[in-house]
Amino acid sequence: MIHSSDRPSDTTLTKPNDRKAENLILVVRADPIICGHSTEARNLAEAAIEAGFQSAHIVSYPIETLENSGLPLKPLETISEYSPGIEVHRPAPIGDYKVLDGRLGYAISGQLVDLLHDLPGKTLLMDLYLVPHGQMVMNAVDSFKKLRTNPEVSTIGEAVGSDITNVVTNALAAGQTGAAQMVLANYLDHDLPVAVSQFTKDMIVDSGAKVDAKLGTRFAEQLRERVEISFPAIDTKVYTEIENTPERVEDLLHSRDLKRDGYVMFLSRIAPAKGVDDLIEAFRKSELYGNKELIICGNGPMKEEIRKMSETETSIRVLDDVSDEEKGVLMHGAFAYCLPSKPRPEFIETFGIAVAEKMLAGGPGPVITTRTGGIPEASGGHCLEHEAGNVEQLTECLNRAWFMTDEERWELSSRAKEFAMQFDRAAILQNLIHKTAAVAS
Repeated sequence: MIHSSDRPSDTTLTKPNDRKAENLILVVRADPIICGHSTEARNLAEAAIEAGFQSAHIVSYPIETLENSGLPLKPLETISEYSPGIEVHRPAPIGDYKVLDGRLGYAISGQLVDLLHDLPGKTLLMDLYLVPHGQMVMNAVDSFKKLRTNPEVSTIGEAVGSDITNVVTNALAAGQTGAAQMVLANYLDHDLPVAVSQFTKDMIVDSGAKVDAKLGTRFAEQLRERVEISFPAIDTKVYTEIENTPERVEDLLHSRDLKRDGYVMFLSRIAPAKGVDDLIEAFRKSELYGNKELIICGNGPMKEEIRKMSETETSIRVLDDVSDEEKGVLMHGAFAYCLPSKPRPEFIETFGIAVAEKMLAGGPGPVITTRTGGIPEASGGHCLEHEAGNVEQLTECLNRAWFMTDEERWELSSRAKEFAMQFDRAAILQNLIHKTAAVAS
């Protein structure tokens, strides 16, 4: 488990009484994975402790499993510690080589049952990224309820879209409608099913309609009625306070050999769907080339390819070791932040957490992005937008930023920050608590 020094509370939430949740358990692919849901789990756990919950628990995978997964990871030394009261559990697989699959599922479900038995008071149990975490959670809760006459546990299943649609699309293509039915039924088994954006909910309802057409079920209707929207939770304070520490900003930029307003920034997974290759091409064609640097921050399957694309360039750098503490500062100091995300068969942006984080970090640099998936719900349109995959339009956006006055840039940045404040983690947690209570009443 990981702990850190305490931090002051800035939330207006009151301590839960005996009728409200006193413990929070989150099941997620946690740090060191580079994933918005990993960050969201941390933020919900921190918000719960600040709100007066007795404990918060993150149940995830062994580090060795993550290192062997092929998923993009942060260097372990760059991961921020958790506050006291938050425990991270990484149970080892259950069973030996004769158990061909599901060993981690048994371990995580078993860990959840143990926690539910040990924790006094009511517990809110939430899984982020439904597949396979939803099955782990509901298996654990079903087992726990058989031994308790009055089990004080409520479940929240958060879907991001790709988790459900991936299973449903592949299952229907293979003629395995049972698998498609199972994932939708599991989602609806949760007391409160939520989606990270309206775009995500629409995708899920559409998946339900496809299953209904095959099986004569009524998933689409149930999903439309029951699924609520819960935007990803962000620690807004850690971003909005950056402008109050100008010396820290200058010191960090200096350590990276960067100048304030002197670079364009990309930060996300370095993958085809994020449009990093488009950004490099557009940057080279823009007025910024030769006047600003381009830093590509992150990790992912395209990292080495991107390195090779830029290895002869002195004005393009790949930074794969940016820490949680550095991220917001680099966003704040950037001339512009770009996320040219585009829809791909393997991935589509369902919200755009990094976009919202940059908006909160402030500074004069505008966000440059697309209207792919759920990004408009994160940006609110307070950005420079181009057609996804259109390098010429992306070049035009970079040029537009170059010719904007300082006043125009600050005005856009201020509107963006104000819009993004709605994603504050305390407000998101409070909303989840209220929605869960409403379902239970």
